[in-house]
Amino acid sequence: MPDSDTGAPPRVVLVTATALAVALAVAVAVFALTQRSSSDTAGPLPLVPVPAPFAGSPGCTTLLGAVPTELTSNGASLKVRALADPAPPATVAWGTDDPLVLRCGLNRPPELTPTAALRLVNKVQWLQVPGEGASTWYVVDREVYAALTVPDSAGTGPLQQISDTVAAKLAPQPLRFS
Repeated sequence: MPDSDTGAPPRVVLVTATALAVALAVAVAVFALTQRSSSDTAGPLPLVPVPAPFAGSPGCTTLLGAVPTELTSNGASLKVRALADPAPPATVAWGTDDPLVLRCGLNRPPELTPTAALRLVNKVQWLQVPGEGASTWYVVDREVYAALTVPDSAGTGPLQQISDTVAAKLAPQPLRFS
């Protein structure tokens, strides 16, 4: 029943409504914090296997043994991420939301032709194959073909860091078109 002097609801109704509003705000904040922390620690990344007949080669062993445990993309640190079983051989991933994936021991990419546009990044020749939401960059001038799939949201840092590792660990070789 309203207060007879002002027409306002009784004090008990106001206190109850305020308490419910505060409880709802606290519940929303707790939910948001728990959702954020659970997405920061994503589980193992499931990957589709691709043919990698040279995944067990010495070149892949050398390269994968030297990749950084963290990559920097747009100022954010991306840590190595566990892969779900069965994990493709000679594969490493970094990051949670839009992970970067490095695969080694692949067949020669069919897009590698004598007229293909190549990009030199830190002494490594790469062939970019654009995709939907990401590009795959193939190392084309080393003893093994490796591919780094980079989401469009990533900066150039990961490509530069992997180029540094490739240049340090695998000697350049002439391009092979067949």
